[in-house]
Amino acid sequence: MIVNREILNSGVNRLKLYACSVKSNIIDNKANKFCCSAGQQSVIFSLLTLGAIGAALGGCSSPSPSNNNLQAQQTPASPAASTSPNQSQSNNPPLPSENSNFVVAAVQKVGPAVVRIDSTRTITAQAPAGFNDPFFRQFFGFGQQPHKEIVRGIGSGFIINPNGQILTNAHVVNGVSTVTVTLKNGQIFKGKVLGEDPVTDVAVVKIPANNLPAVTLGNSSQLQPGDSAIAIGNPLGLDNTVTSGIISATNRASAQIGISHDPVNFIQTDAAINPGNSGGPLLNAQGQVIGINTAIIQGSQGIGFAIPINTAESIAKQLVTNGKVEHPFLGVEMATLTPELKQQLSNALGGQLNITANQGVIIVHVLPNSPAAQAGLQPGDVIQKINNQPVTTSEEVQRIVENTKVGSQLQMQVQRQGRSIQVSVRTVPLPPQLAQPQG
Repeated sequence: MIVNREILNSGVNRLKLYACSVKSNIIDNKANKFCCSAGQQSVIFSLLTLGAIGAALGGCSSPSPSNNNLQAQQTPASPAASTSPNQSQSNNPPLPSENSNFVVAAVQKVGPAVVRIDSTRTITAQAPAGFNDPFFRQFFGFGQQPHKEIVRGIGSGFIINPNGQILTNAHVVNGVSTVTVTLKNGQIFKGKVLGEDPVTDVAVVKIPANNLPAVTLGNSSQLQPGDSAIAIGNPLGLDNTVTSGIISATNRASAQIGISHDPVNFIQTDAAINPGNSGGPLLNAQGQVIGINTAIIQGSQGIGFAIPINTAESIAKQLVTNGKVEHPFLGVEMATLTPELKQQLSNALGGQLNITANQGVIIVHVLPNSPAAQAGLQPGDVIQKINNQPVTTSEEVQRIVENTKVGSQLQMQVQRQGRSIQVSVRTVPLPPQLAQPQG
């Protein structure tokens, strides 16, 4: 049976997400040239690849900082505190010193370990079709042959150990093997990309140095909405910029923010994040790193997202050890079954699909030759349990799969045409062609 996926696409709001690194094209230097992909906000088609890109975080392009015509706005100075000579000093509590501010303390602790990452890569571009006209070829030198363009990128990162290992976003170092790393004290190093995982957007860079200042990693699983949050990075090339806010939400599913194929459950914060912040740390009030700043929603204010540090640390360890990360792969597209979706399918298919379940995760499409296809899963099957664990949302299924080792068997209870059946699926590594860089 073929399930019409257009039914599930109808009326879906789309959000554009920008991965927050700065890229400038030194050939055309077009202002505000953004390359971002859109994702669906409501209905989820989660290709169980642990982030096999469909709607992935896009890299944000903007001109280099010197061309941005940024205007600095002065802030009036606070009046100095004074004490009346007629007031007894013992009757007035001492004013708190500036260093008692937890943001200041956190930044002083972590700031030296935050770095700027500059990358340069050469891309091959085809001249626009209109320039193939003989007139342009004769007078302007344009032709049908592809030409080379140099793209420069600016991002952030932070040192995770004194031996020079740096954590950042994969899209910051996408397409390059070496980068230029600038420390807060002005030291500059050539950095080697030890590994990058485009699925989770995490990368590790190594610089040839020792006894470096390093951050302290926190525990992102303990975060609560309302906790303080501090972001440090290099937005628009403005080095060592600090913003602060709170944790707005935790465990924000990728599909909720328009990235339906990313396995990460993001931290949401209202601390200002801008292009160039990508790869920089998100801190708690104690100055511990709780996330990697990675994305914003276009046109929004106070809505930014960070990869939880627990997830990033796990990925980083695999990158340092193996240079890559293997993600388990099933090969299905799916959607959370809701009463509305059930009714839409019933009306559209005219009773061809007998869905008696009221909840679960419906399989919309099975990729050919995938583990799911080989196990006999079919479009229209409704997943009810995996390894005896009930599932009601596609996010739950994706989470179970991503926490499974490659080569493991998953026992699925599915409902097919009103009958309950058992299916065993063995996961395989995510195919390389599906693990493409985000942005």
